[in-house]
Amino acid sequence: MIKKVLVANRGEIALRIMRSCREMGLSTVAVYSEADRTSMHVRYADEAYPIGPAPSVESYLNIDRIIEAAKKSRADAIHPGYGFLSENAAFSERCRQEGIEFIGPGPDAIRQMGDKITARKTMIAAGVPVVPGTTDKITDFNEALKIIREIGLPVMIKASAGGGGKGMRLVKNEADVESALRGARSEAKSAFGDDAVYIEKYIESPHHIEFQILADKHGNAVHLFERECSVQRRHQKVVEETPSPLLTPEIRAEMGAHAVAAAKACNYHGAGTIEFIVDDNLNYYFLEMNTRLQVEHPITERVVGVDLVKQMIRIAEGLELPFKQEDLKQSGHAIECRIYAEDPDRNFMPSPGTIRFITEPLGLGVRHDGYVYEGYTIPIYYDPMISKLIVWAGNREEAIARMSRALHEYKITGVKTSIPFLARIMQAEAFRTGKYNTHFIEENKEFLFAMADCDGVCEDIALISTYLEYTSKLRNTQLSETETKPVSRWKDVQRVAYI
Repeated sequence: MIKKVLVANRGEIALRIMRSCREMGLSTVAVYSEADRTSMHVRYADEAYPIGPAPSVESYLNIDRIIEAAKKSRADAIHPGYGFLSENAAFSERCRQEGIEFIGPGPDAIRQMGDKITARKTMIAAGVPVVPGTTDKITDFNEALKIIREIGLPVMIKASAGGGGKGMRLVKNEADVESALRGARSEAKSAFGDDAVYIEKYIESPHHIEFQILADKHGNAVHLFERECSVQRRHQKVVEETPSPLLTPEIRAEMGAHAVAAAKACNYHGAGTIEFIVDDNLNYYFLEMNTRLQVEHPITERVVGVDLVKQMIRIAEGLELPFKQEDLKQSGHAIECRIYAEDPDRNFMPSPGTIRFITEPLGLGVRHDGYVYEGYTIPIYYDPMISKLIVWAGNREEAIARMSRALHEYKITGVKTSIPFLARIMQAEAFRTGKYNTHFIEENKEFLFAMADCDGVCEDIALISTYLEYTSKLRNTQLSETETKPVSRWKDVQRVAYI
């Protein structure tokens, strides 16, 4: 049985895993780079070990140093979280060699699903629908052109080892094939060390819907229903919700069965996600499998009532799943917003810096998975996500209202954040009606990227300071009519000026 878990990650996900470990009576071990010496996960863990300089390649991606920390702390298991080494087959294999339990799938499953071409072949053999396209890598322009003419435009050229939108090119005209093929291969080589690409039909008006699965080491597998992940920018998710407003009960059951079949096809164990592309006619196709815990897992936990991290640990211990498919139900509606230190109105430019002030949202149905605190400096070296804000309510309309309220309460100064942008998403008509797809942000950019009117979610300390200076002037000086024209704007700011 596992007694001590090293979490090979940082930030909010490290804290989230450690909390479940503590509830299970397990000791926790943190690892940290020089940039994370004062991070909250280091303070929370029972033990903490430095693993190198700030750049992730010298710390969080350094397998030798993480294994060394595990041996020093005598940890008998490692949870990789997500990102970093979570889908690294060599890391899973190394843990096995060192006699340390890897809380996740075995290396063979990671390799099989990590390569998109191999994954497509596996799914075809398992009877899971896949997007029409190739099952072999493409290197030659003439070959690519021939295949594209057979499939029909538009198509996507995608990196086989890809992820995060890298190594992808949308082709709408034959004249663009050569440059797109060259660009995708070059980017794939740079990002993943592998220039293999394949071609698949581009689905118009796509919806990105994923199914959460759990599988034990005894051949049992279940799905925990779906998450709608179609609010994206640059192929990165921004807002997720469950249940999906698109699916019917019949399609949900059908997709869930295919998700379970996909997990069994690669002898999977642990938590994972089967991702599908769905068109407006509810035709769905396998996209990829994520062989790890997902960022958006909390909304599934809230709607289904299962702690996914605890189940991953129990699976790693060799225990069977404590429930069957018919035991699992969806209850209510949950939404997650990813809070980033970035400026959406300036092309999502990262905004590292020191947190001056923070008020986290509270109240019924609100969960906040964060790791920053007042005085904490967000490093420039890692993903700028500050936290995840999750709400639950009895139905979708109430969940949207609750998220809007929680975003209204969430105050951070010192850095720019995506909070105002997320608040506008909650107010967008396409989102409120549930009639949106992966083009949502682009199709609603005039509304979403309008300058914030500071209706209670403005976090710009400079703006608030200007307001305070302005009101001070009002109290001591008789202003002309021209000078008092901006007053209506400052009245809007007054609601957040209490800080």
